[in-house]
Amino acid sequence: MSVLLIAGSPSDRSRTAALLEAAGQRLEARGVLVDRLRVRDLSPQALLLADFGHPSISQATGQVAAADVVIVATPVYKAAYSGVLKVFLDLLPQDGFKGKVVLPLATGGSPHHMLALDYSLRPVLQSLGAKHILPGIYATDAQVTLNESGSYQVSADIGQRLDDAVNTLLTESLQTGLSIAGRFPPIAFSQVQCSV
Repeated sequence: MSVLLIAGSPSDRSRTAALLEAAGQRLEARGVLVDRLRVRDLSPQALLLADFGHPSISQATGQVAAADVVIVATPVYKAAYSGVLKVFLDLLPQDGFKGKVVLPLATGGSPHHMLALDYSLRPVLQSLGAKHILPGIYATDAQVTLNESGSYQVSADIGQRLDDAVNTLLTESLQTGLSIAGRFPPIAFSQVQCSV
């Protein structure tokens, strides 16, 4: 199983990136192959002009196509996901998330924008053909704090929710066969043998 972490924050260092990285670390600790995509690192001109042939856009859409699972993280601005993420998602094919399990993550200044995950991001993920969208995780500024070393740290309650989400993600992936896809050739029913 391969997982792609998509960071939809326009900032280099952010609470959103810290939340996403905490999810990625939990997956890597379980032996999952994790790839990363920071939308802010793509060519701004190519994003704004919808230059599908630009190397950074081609590579990014290829990363999405190759992933079995996608975790999308965004800050919430004005009750919606970030504009930079919107521009990137608009460049994906209509079935860009077809057959994929998706976990949405978001951060915001207060709990008042928590529903942005369900009312603005989830419909877009669904329209891209996601097979299964897991319940999202929303963290406030108070739940992803800056520590003395200058890095962000997720609170214990968000850490527990991430643990639960990773467990659910792995369970869903096993149920849909993502973890073994491509490892074994298909077997015709006539070749199945059973002994009692």
